[in-house]
Amino acid sequence: METSPDALLVTPGSESVILRAAREIGYGSIAGMISKVFEHPFDLTKVRLQSQVLDSTARFNGPIDCLNQTWRKEGFRGLYRGLPAPIVGAMAENASLFLVYGELQNLIRRVTHRPVDEKLPLQHIAISAAGAGAVTSFLLTPIELVKCKMQVQMLAPTTSTTPRVLPGPISVFTNVIRTQGLRGLWLGHTGTFIRESGGTAAWFSTKEYVASLLIKHRTIMEDETVKITASTQLRPWESAVSGAIAGAAFNLVLFPADSVKSAMQTEEELRPTSASSTIVKEKPSFGRTFLAMYRAQGIKGLYAGCGITVARSIPSSAIIFLIYDGLKKHLG
Repeated sequence: METSPDALLVTPGSESVILRAAREIGYGSIAGMISKVFEHPFDLTKVRLQSQVLDSTARFNGPIDCLNQTWRKEGFRGLYRGLPAPIVGAMAENASLFLVYGELQNLIRRVTHRPVDEKLPLQHIAISAAGAGAVTSFLLTPIELVKCKMQVQMLAPTTSTTPRVLPGPISVFTNVIRTQGLRGLWLGHTGTFIRESGGTAAWFSTKEYVASLLIKHRTIMEDETVKITASTQLRPWESAVSGAIAGAAFNLVLFPADSVKSAMQTEEELRPTSASSTIVKEKPSFGRTFLAMYRAQGIKGLYAGCGITVARSIPSSAIIFLIYDGLKKHLG
């Protein structure tokens, strides 16, 4: 059967959707990878501080002590332990976030009969962002599980006097599947889901709100010609500032959910059940782990590592939006 030449043509509408999706994935991936390399040592510190909340004796006195001990005992390589997983995660996370966020906004425009290029009100931006975060959490949980397990490898108890051989990300990934099945890859997903849906709503909403204030302030100070030609174009420093504030908002909103997730995902490594023990250990759940952390150290325990997380998220988020907005502005 002959194929009509017309059947091979891509309609303008479908082409625009494909190209738009490709751009969002590409821009988001690049921005995410670059920011992740910058922030990884601080993320490692955060996970290690979160994972010690349920220990009877703390290994670290705070973020500076954790960074210092990691550097002295493990060197530069130790600060970047587990980096491949979050690099992949950053690509998946930011590509998914920006793609789904944009498509959900387009869906809302269609439902509310708005023009395709009209800026949505803040409440619709928050809904789109929360939906994007919820979708992304399903991709992110297995990646974060591998990352967290690798970040605490050197802290795991051992009775051997020979140097330990640390498994890589593929070995960690396959071991989880072998011992717990595919479902085991989503251990801690409740925490990731809460953090990503609520945090992403705060992230995009804060970024858009602060950006609108900066643009409004600038246009008031400029003459009428500039207002007409460039009032809606974010300058690089405006992208960075609004992104920085958004980064702090993301982590402050629901940080305890991330603490519980990290504790659940590192429980097996840091507090393993003895082979001779007759006690059957309950599978960690979000609720039980939350209560255990609260009983152990109260609110302070649930916010372990929050300071350094907010501190690193400010420049990291600034980098993400600076790169993403810059690529979108210059490449379309």
